[in-house]
Amino acid sequence: MRSRFTAFVTGDANYLRSTWHPSRRPERLDLDADLVWQRLEVLGTTGTPFDSTATVEFIAHFKDADERGTLHENSEFVREQGRWFYVRALQ
Repeated sequence: MRSRFTAFVTGDANYLRSTWHPSRRPERLDLDADLVWQRLEVLGTTGTPFDSTATVEFIAHFKDADERGTLHENSEFVREQGRWFYVRALQ
């Protein structure tokens, strides 16, 4: 999760796509250049590094030209062949 947040901060769309599960990976990812990701708070996790699935609940803080805001999400991840992939945001 932290590496994906760093990729949003640095605008690394290729890394984000490579860490997205292939079953849900977008063909293209256009990041908003005006959005500045400032801070990540990890609120909780499920699973261990040895499990095949896990979740991460987080709040990501951002700003753009007009406002400051947050994204609060509980993300689902799956581990395949030793690599973790982002699957989706859970409801």
